[in-house]
Amino acid sequence: MFGYVRYDTPYLYIKDLTLYRAVYCGLCKGIGESCGQRARLGLTYDVAFLSAILHNIAGIDFTIEKEGCFEHRIRKRPIAKTDEMTRALGAVNTALAYYKLTDDIRDGGGGRAKRLLFKKGFKRAKKSYPALVGILDAYMTEQAAAEKKGASPDSAAEPSAQMMKKLTHALLKEKATDATDMLFWYLGKWVYLIDALDDHDKDLKKGRFNPFVESYGASSREELMKLHGDEVTFLFDSLFYGMREQLANIEFPFNRDLTDNVLLRGIPNETKRVLCGQKKGKEKLNGVK
Repeated sequence: MFGYVRYDTPYLYIKDLTLYRAVYCGLCKGIGESCGQRARLGLTYDVAFLSAILHNIAGIDFTIEKEGCFEHRIRKRPIAKTDEMTRALGAVNTALAYYKLTDDIRDGGGGRAKRLLFKKGFKRAKKSYPALVGILDAYMTEQAAAEKKGASPDSAAEPSAQMMKKLTHALLKEKATDATDMLFWYLGKWVYLIDALDDHDKDLKKGRFNPFVESYGASSREELMKLHGDEVTFLFDSLFYGMREQLANIEFPFNRDLTDNVLLRGIPNETKRVLCGQKKGKEKLNGVK
């Protein structure tokens, strides 16, 4: 989950942007507490959203206070105070960053020096949250096996879907339901597939596994959409439909405007962007890209 789970700015209420910023900063501090200061460099919007939605589903309210941080020393900002959920997600964020860099290295890319920045944080995450990191470790093994077999897009995305389902179930504990399990199953599958489609041409050029390249054999993403666009679009439409249906069956103790904005508007917008071949824009949150 790196950079695809985004909100739709024009339809985001100021109150929800303020909340998201506070949650984002709170997660940053949570990463520092659970995995050390260097690990904060791996902070992502995606896990910040997980923090917002999982806290809401679990009925854990945020306590927001104005505080300073190493990035914003002069002017204090509203920051969500860390709790056990935040620290656990900080460990998840760090482990995901470490595994992503490991995957990049395995695929012949760079990242060895950068991965060293997360090595100590990853060890701390593994020691403090062995069950959560164990889910991610199993996912890496299953994903590698699926890609080695040359799986179709649907099959290749299954490990990612299962990982997200198991991870969020473990974090929600008794608050997890069939609806939450399936919502995050769809979300995990969507993240894997949207990333694969976005990287189609880059993976093709570098000879790396990509389920769309493997299944359709197009010479470019543009050709893929020209020849098989209806089929690819249907795949993503079915995932969005599944997320929308499961979201309707989940009870949120607190305001759900932020969650609805991301899942019902942000994700469709990102899907359209990738389907059209547009480059990813760089949004800023708290002045940080």
